[in-house]
Amino acid sequence: MTSSNTAVAPATEKPPVSSRFTVGNILREPLLGPMVALVLAVIVFSAISDSFLNPQNVSLILQQSVVVGILAVGQTLIILTSGIDLSIGAVAVFGTIVMAQTAGANGPMVALGSTLAVCLAFGAINGGLVTVLRLPPFIVTLGTFTAIQAATRLLAGSETYRVEQGPLTFLGTSFKIGSFSTTYGVVAMLLVYLVMWYALSQTSWGKHIYAVGGNPQASNLSGIKSGRVLFSVYIVTGVIAAIAAWAALGRIPNADPNAYQNANLETITAVVIGGTSLFGGRGGVIGTLVGTLIVGVLRNGLTQAGVDSLYQNIATGILVIVAVAVDQFARRRSQ
Repeated sequence: MTSSNTAVAPATEKPPVSSRFTVGNILREPLLGPMVALVLAVIVFSAISDSFLNPQNVSLILQQSVVVGILAVGQTLIILTSGIDLSIGAVAVFGTIVMAQTAGANGPMVALGSTLAVCLAFGAINGGLVTVLRLPPFIVTLGTFTAIQAATRLLAGSETYRVEQGPLTFLGTSFKIGSFSTTYGVVAMLLVYLVMWYALSQTSWGKHIYAVGGNPQASNLSGIKSGRVLFSVYIVTGVIAAIAAWAALGRIPNADPNAYQNANLETITAVVIGGTSLFGGRGGVIGTLVGTLIVGVLRNGLTQAGVDSLYQNIATGILVIVAVAVDQFARRRSQ
């Protein structure tokens, strides 16, 4: 017989607030850490420099983040599939040379189309080697990076090509929203993020990317054609590299074969700081956008504080290591 004084806890009782906000639970939210880091960085640098939050300086940070920010979207897709792309920056630089050379003889529209075709071809080559021959993405893209970088210098002949004002430099055009001035390149970057956020979160293609990156064996058993998904990711990355090439000429209207030498590593930095796991299946493009802004804020703030660029690289490297360590800890907690 059950005593009437016995208290029975309801099945729907929620855990105490203190237990819900533990370190482990917070680390399971990949976007929370980067957001906190961004807010703290803004607070610190705005305290150091009175001009940091000046609309002109905020616009400068956004404009300086455009090319790497766009490329980081493609890098996010690759890393979500537990791969990595060391060639994406080199593909974009090659695209700027093709665009500049083709425009002189055939006009800007043909130049844009040629750049898209070339970047798509490189994406298809990387995707084919990874999916058909089943080679490791790191090795494939390291090889194509070396080859594309050499091909860029051969194609350019170590020359820099000036691009005339017009459609090819359109993304560098400024416009005002009230007292805030920005460029169409920033708008293009945000649109790329918006489109890819929708694709990853609202379409079956996006869900398949997470499945392939999280557990390729299970995704195959569930009927997902992993090879097709991987190949499509590299194709989309080629398109994104073409958009970045267009944005690069808008940012600086010169096609330079030596430009964006560190873009490959900078995209990885933005993705990792943004909370996307290097082991695949966890993260997203919104985190990458936050990661891109963190890097932009860090470099701009340290420059205003008079810190040498070499020390800025050291700070960025430490930040990447911390981000990877946090990701490792979060994965172990979730397992």
